[in-house]
Amino acid sequence: MEDNIRINGMPLIGDKAPEFRAMTTHGKINFPEDYEGSWVVLFSHPADFTPVCTTEFIALSSMSEEFAEINTKLIGLSIDSLHSHLAWVKNIEEIIWKGKNTSVSFPVIADISMSVAKKYGMIQTVANTQTVRAVFIIDPEGMIRTILFYPMSVGRNTAEIKRIVQALQLHDEEMVNTPANWNPGDDVLLGAPLTLEEVENRKQKEELNMHEWYLTSKKL
Repeated sequence: MEDNIRINGMPLIGDKAPEFRAMTTHGKINFPEDYEGSWVVLFSHPADFTPVCTTEFIALSSMSEEFAEINTKLIGLSIDSLHSHLAWVKNIEEIIWKGKNTSVSFPVIADISMSVAKKYGMIQTVANTQTVRAVFIIDPEGMIRTILFYPMSVGRNTAEIKRIVQALQLHDEEMVNTPANWNPGDDVLLGAPLTLEEVENRKQKEELNMHEWYLTSKKL
């Protein structure tokens, strides 16, 4: 039981992202130091040369410029070797994407020792030989802001990952919350008022849409 807790232990939302140094398909990285000032999407995949993972790499690579526009960098990880990563990336670029002049633009961590995967609780299979589809969204201060875990059989929605980053950035900039199914440009929510005076003050503001005393929306 103790070994299982150690292997599957993971940081929580609001924790500092565990530090690590690793070799990747783009060379050595020192995390989070090398990514200071940027948002980061750190994601794991079960194995190279697998169907679902390949579609995810294609989807994320096709959105790399969109993520760059919102100051967000991508980092992939699995417990395969660096040589396996390089061969898989080249296969995607030269065979699956043949003639499209497209590349896998983000680094992929080679984590044969499982040291990074264990720090982030990414190994949750019975045999403890593969990483599940984990996503950690980390802010420019190195704090974990979102954690997503998917089973091996379900591919991730990459547009949703971007939407979460945008919602977090908006919260930090404007101190507002985002409702269910929010997308950039939609109305946002204020936090519930804490006093009767605050309730009355909101009633006087024309720019606010007070649906109920605890539920107030507005346009940005």
